[in-house]
Amino acid sequence: MAEIGFYHLTRTTTDQALPPLLGRTLAAKQRAVIRCGSAERLAALDSALWLCPDPDWLPHGSAATGKPTRQPIWLTEADEAPNEARFLFLIDGMSSDRLAEYDRVFDLFDGNDETAVAAARQRWAAAKAAGHTLSYWQQAARGWEKKL
Repeated sequence: MAEIGFYHLTRTTTDQALPPLLGRTLAAKQRAVIRCGSAERLAALDSALWLCPDPDWLPHGSAATGKPTRQPIWLTEADEAPNEARFLFLIDGMSSDRLAEYDRVFDLFDGNDETAVAAARQRWAAAKAAGHTLSYWQQAARGWEKKL
């Protein structure tokens, strides 16, 4: 079973919240896959990660760049991990049928969007029913606060 953290964004966008989490993932010598909601979103995130100032180096790729086994961070619309990632980042309300294949899952959702919050609650209930270990994190003035 996976350890799934639900990250309630209240102060920043997903594009601003992801880089520090990805930086910690790479520092822990882990690989990540980020499941995006659309091809347009994937392209925008690809650009945002290359331009990110902190950390200033988030090496990543996608089907457009190829060579998934060489990519520590893989961007995709599909429910896949061709880079053999053990960490999964779900954004844009995405879910996965393969949660148990990961060590850690980061489910980031927009706390200012009631539809996104309701959908995250449904994903929480499904993950709990499946027996995963869950935690809930909310953005605070100085980073993330674990609430559960």
